[in-house]
Amino acid sequence: MRGPDEAEFDELVAGRAHALRRTAYLMCGDWHQAEDLVQVAFMKLHASWHRVRRQEAFDAYLRKTLLRACIDEKRRARWRREAPTDVLPEVADPGAQSDGVRDVLVAGLRQLPPGQRATLVLRFFEDLSVEETARALGCSPGTVKSQTSKGLAAMRAVVDSADLASKGELA
Repeated sequence: MRGPDEAEFDELVAGRAHALRRTAYLMCGDWHQAEDLVQVAFMKLHASWHRVRRQEAFDAYLRKTLLRACIDEKRRARWRREAPTDVLPEVADPGAQSDGVRDVLVAGLRQLPPGQRATLVLRFFEDLSVEETARALGCSPGTVKSQTSKGLAAMRAVVDSADLASKGELA
């Protein structure tokens, strides 16, 4: 890819990288992994640039690629043999970390199955409609509705409203 295509791709990356990174973090719960997933999504977009550019479906392509990369990473993680340690690593972005409702919600998202997590992130964080979410996930609108319902029920069970009230976050 040369010339105007390269400039157009660079502009797309600059404009969408931050939002895509936040979405990736909500899907995986780790800023480092989110960065890696965003890089994978942009590499795959670069490789398919001429095909995707003709359709002008950048956002849908990036979301779907990000979701698939996240699911693939979760599958690969099952086969890794990592040992837990007593010493925690340094925090990647201390400004991005905060106490309160956000941390409780992200922790709740981490406990959901990938399909429910992706549905909730796309529906409520990315503010996609049921139909747009179904297209992004490659499933039917009915599946999106049921996954949303199950995901919200699971989040309610995980995120105890009394816990949030005790932290003084809810009025």
